[in-house]
Amino acid sequence: MDPFAIATTVFAVLSLSYQLHGHGEKVERGLTVNGYCDLFQGSWVYDESYPLYQSSSCSFIQSQFDCLKNGRPDKDYLKYRWQPTTCNLSRFDGEDMLSRVRGKSIMFVGDSLSLNQWQSLTCMLHTAVPHAQYKTITVQGLSTFTFLEYNAKVMFSRNAFLVDIVSLPIGRVLKLDSVEEGAKLWKGIDVLIFNTWHWWLHTGRKQPWDFIKEGNHTQVDMDRLVAYEKGLNTWAKWVDANVNTSKTTVLFQGVSPDHINSSDWGEPKAKNCEGQKEPIKGGDYPGGQHPAEKVVEKVLKTMSKPVYLLNVTNLSQLRKDGHPSVYGHGGHRDMDCSHWCLAGVPDTWNQLLYAALIQS
Repeated sequence: MDPFAIATTVFAVLSLSYQLHGHGEKVERGLTVNGYCDLFQGSWVYDESYPLYQSSSCSFIQSQFDCLKNGRPDKDYLKYRWQPTTCNLSRFDGEDMLSRVRGKSIMFVGDSLSLNQWQSLTCMLHTAVPHAQYKTITVQGLSTFTFLEYNAKVMFSRNAFLVDIVSLPIGRVLKLDSVEEGAKLWKGIDVLIFNTWHWWLHTGRKQPWDFIKEGNHTQVDMDRLVAYEKGLNTWAKWVDANVNTSKTTVLFQGVSPDHINSSDWGEPKAKNCEGQKEPIKGGDYPGGQHPAEKVVEKVLKTMSKPVYLLNVTNLSQLRKDGHPSVYGHGGHRDMDCSHWCLAGVPDTWNQLLYAALIQS
């Protein structure tokens, strides 16, 4: 049986479990051969066998994520492995994953956190088959990394909101009820991993739109969390109406947290992520559930098609040590407590992605 058909069946079961039984952390989102297990509840443990790769072995990793190359002196952040509470997470097998996706396509759709995960996965796969030829190309916001021997494409479509931004006479308009432009790229893909959140908070020069429009109503601004939910509902309706889940597996990345405000984890004197060298101990984040994650779970419950929640939020909230901080692209001029060093936390996201695809 085709592994993606198996995975889709698993996702359907998980989605049904999620819709009928799940609320917050009680949702059972992981499946093991021995029964259900929540892969996303656990803690970080120190493991000398980590990291899974050396960033120096992947010349294509963007400099903003290569913290070691940018001079980060501490290395313990590379040594932590995610350990689920009630089961074990399979170690990543890149050669096996490539065999499973032979002749197929995987697409990450989202903002630079999707880029972060895409770069992680391409490096993990390249490390598994270092002598396999590959080709990488970027055209108009679509990056494609092809493993030629496997005819397997791992793609990244930069789409920060999932819904459309269009240019009109009044200016740039964020259309909360349309995914028409972005969705042109989503059709025919075998595995889709969606993500959106960080750009919904931008204001001023970083805000890429001038107005928000829903139906015939246009306004200058609105509550960003409300806008986020409206946009996600539009994406969800498109998936329900257009995706054949017997052929296409759909996942949502969850919300990647930042660590800009150290009061959130009970260390106000730290100010932000700079100088953090170890994860938060245990499995609970002192700041509680991320508000955007609550919206994601709410929207997924309304969907008729199975969408697997790759719920990386809580486990990533625990990794205050995993960001570039001053060892990103901007150095001390640009504190980065949003993206993640590579090697690092996104490698675990991809281990969880791999675990989801191989479960049966």
